[in-house]
Amino acid sequence: MTARRYHAEYAWLPDRPEPDADVLIEIADGRFTRVVPGHPAPPDAQRLPGVTLPGLANAHSHAFHRALRGHTQGGRGDFWSWRERMYAVASRLDPDSYLALARATYAEMALAGITCVGEFHYLHHRPDGGRYHDPNAMGAALIEAAAQAGIRLTLLDTCYLTASVDGQPLAGPQRRFGDGDATRWAERAGAIAPNDTASASFPVTVGRHVRVGAAVHSVRAVPADQIPIVAAWADARGEPLHVHLSEQPAENEACRAYHGKTPTEVLADAGALGPRTTAVHATHLTDADRALLGGARTGVCLCPTTERDLADGIGPGRALADVGCPVSLGSDSHAVIDLFEEARAMELDERLATRIRGHFTPAELRDAATVAGHAALGWSDAGTIAIGARADLVTVRRDSPQTAGVPPVGVLFAATAADVTDVLVDGRVVVREGRHVTIDVPAALAAAITAVTGSGPGR
Repeated sequence: MTARRYHAEYAWLPDRPEPDADVLIEIADGRFTRVVPGHPAPPDAQRLPGVTLPGLANAHSHAFHRALRGHTQGGRGDFWSWRERMYAVASRLDPDSYLALARATYAEMALAGITCVGEFHYLHHRPDGGRYHDPNAMGAALIEAAAQAGIRLTLLDTCYLTASVDGQPLAGPQRRFGDGDATRWAERAGAIAPNDTASASFPVTVGRHVRVGAAVHSVRAVPADQIPIVAAWADARGEPLHVHLSEQPAENEACRAYHGKTPTEVLADAGALGPRTTAVHATHLTDADRALLGGARTGVCLCPTTERDLADGIGPGRALADVGCPVSLGSDSHAVIDLFEEARAMELDERLATRIRGHFTPAELRDAATVAGHAALGWSDAGTIAIGARADLVTVRRDSPQTAGVPPVGVLFAATAADVTDVLVDGRVVVREGRHVTIDVPAALAAAITAVTGSGPGR
């Protein structure tokens, strides 16, 4: 790739947004080769007005949940009643419709400044539980979707074996999630070859655009004696391991009743905690749980907009960070795709819970949305504007109704996804002047969601 130069009005370098408005960025072969604060704008540089941040990382996604937005928010119910609506969508998807929906969802993420996504993928098989001719056809659809949308993907291939903590078999829509046991899960997941997939729109020129990690869906979906197999699979490959943890009080109660332990203790006994592990949600924890997670340096991914949408509760983000857990962010069910909203919710939701302000600094919120999220997904060379890092850039305008008059450091508390103007991923332009360069995102979303739900505009 030919070296290109950008001049950012403000660039958020590792410490803070540089206030002198002159930052020179040169990009070659998809990485930053020169970052010089205070440099006059050269004549051949593209100007980036506003605040330019590192690429944002969405560390927890279920792409097909995007079809539920606006369909499940009204009325009463709880997580479990919402889950039945989610299963109805899951039962209708095939590789082609999944590709279309994920492609549009990932393109929406690109518009929001997300340059990398962690897809918690358990929609593996046919609706009756039988395998496709290619057992990884659904995962391949996600890999291709990310390539077409122009963002990197960590495919967290998810082991999902039982319907409850006491080992009840999968039934109904859940049958397409399961592989029988963890050994067969590992055999199937191990056959995924991400390097075989590239897109004509965004050919893979900088390494590969995909990593394949692992996930334990939850302690209710993977028996305790199967968890070590999944953890060992990820460890042998040096890839991330993610797990839904203590999202629901009912999950904790069932786990204690069956195992006599909390879900965190079950994972610890199975050898599933550690620096490459990320616990998603981690909302309802004991003090001992937090100590176990922090002692193992296990990461935690908070998903505040989903947690509030499902009335799950407020995660103890500050307490977890204080014991040594790196904190990342995810949009999970995609009730909202906006990492700025997720980041400020880390702070604002804790204010509601504690009636105290100032739990996280702006730099900590920025790190959760950028470098910590990339690290949780296995991309330790991304999430910062520094020489040698992957050249991901997200520029946020400062002249919108939301951001006018806001100081550069304040964009995390003021900006929305709609304020993103330009996005580069590995040095490639994916969003220019607020539009995806290859995908009509609203039209693609409308068509993909209508195909899955049968609900079009006005219905």
